Amino acid sequence: PYRVRINQNLFLEAYLHSSDPDLVLFLDSCVASPTPHNFTAETYDIIRNGCVRDSTYSTYYSPHRNRLRFKLKAFQFIRSSPLVYLRCELVVCRAYDYSARCFQGCINRPKREASS
Repeated sequence: PYRVRINQNLFLEAYLHSSDPDLVLFLDSCVASPTPHNFTAETYDIIRNGCVRDSTYSTYYSPHRNRLRFKLKAFQFIRSSPLVYLRCELVVCRAYDYSARCFQGCINRPKREASS
């Protein structure tokens, strides 16, 4: 557990345990939940499909390709416990494979039309 106050900056770093300099990390999604076991019911998207959904999210420069550094402001779910759990999904790609997911950035998927 890591304790922060509401609206305090929360700094995070994800890194790949590999000595291969040709690997790069991409943060595809990061979701918050008031419970550690359910990331589908009451959730809050910080990043979804590479698209930033939280206005307090920002990235930081890292001199290493195998590290991602970012921050967001701490928050609490209304009518829930004061705990917030994060689940982030990262993608590992070859550094110069520009067709890989890591280099596609934000993917906005169009909403489907509901038919009668």
